[in-house]
Amino acid sequence: MKIAFVGKGGSGKTTLASLFTAYLAGAGKPVLAIDADINQHLAVALGASEEEAIAWPTLGDNMGLIKEYLRGDNPRIADAASMIKTTPPGRGSRLVRPFEDNPIFQACFREFGGVRLGVTGQFDEDDLGVACYHSKVGAAELLLNHMIDDAGEYVVMDMTAGADAFASGLFTRFDVTFLVCEPTVRSVGVYRQYADYARDFGVRLVVVGNKVTEDEDIEFLREEVGDALLGWMENSRHVRAAERGRARPIGELEAHNLQTLGAMLATVDGERRDWARYQRQGVEFHLRNARAWGSGRAGEDLTAQVDPEFVLGPAGRLSCESV
Repeated sequence: MKIAFVGKGGSGKTTLASLFTAYLAGAGKPVLAIDADINQHLAVALGASEEEAIAWPTLGDNMGLIKEYLRGDNPRIADAASMIKTTPPGRGSRLVRPFEDNPIFQACFREFGGVRLGVTGQFDEDDLGVACYHSKVGAAELLLNHMIDDAGEYVVMDMTAGADAFASGLFTRFDVTFLVCEPTVRSVGVYRQYADYARDFGVRLVVVGNKVTEDEDIEFLREEVGDALLGWMENSRHVRAAERGRARPIGELEAHNLQTLGAMLATVDGERRDWARYQRQGVEFHLRNARAWGSGRAGEDLTAQVDPEFVLGPAGRLSCESV
């Protein structure tokens, strides 16, 4: 199951993404996490040191390897260089499972605290004026487009804050999107903006309140977001200790906050993916990107990369591997 965390900057999105990831790992669940935020803090939030986080290999720096591996021998893709972030899989493509061994995971991911963790990479001085952050997130989008995960497997992504989370088709890759919402007018405004985007594409958007300190906060969230509110996180000594570099086992989190994480997991486990729709939406965004900029940049018609007879999913993996 693929899960995204979105929200206003400063809402506690990364904190909640790290808590949920640690909760899964603590329960013995297989979990792969990707930090796709422009501010790369997920590794540290999971307990890594600043030095370890800085040294983490990045998906963005390995885009060439990712393209070459995923391309396989798909006859619709002339070469790896012609692939863009939205290039969909087809017959002959290499599909990946989140916990297998392959060159991408060997180069870009590390195990930490029971989590297979990858990061898209920092947006640094070399990128200023010559690249947008989506060029780094595109590596994660391409990987997810070729990934087959089953129920009981968890792929968690910490998305970039604000409306940028909807700047590409990446937001359609998830079974559940948790929107972290503070009990403020501004944060609720961001929820409404997200809800409009999500509604058009059938995205399962679930609100989790954060930084709740009193009953009035709960009432405010209930009035403003209604049934979209799953639960809320109360102020946490556990989180404050972690922010001071004193990480504690996830089982020591406050009882109410653990209950909220449990409700989030139950929500994810209750979803069932429609693979045909998943493939259809991926193709739709590829065609948009190909026509808007991709074909012109590549000097070829990238809409021809679409294999109309292919549907991603467990059965699709078998057909790919038999080609």
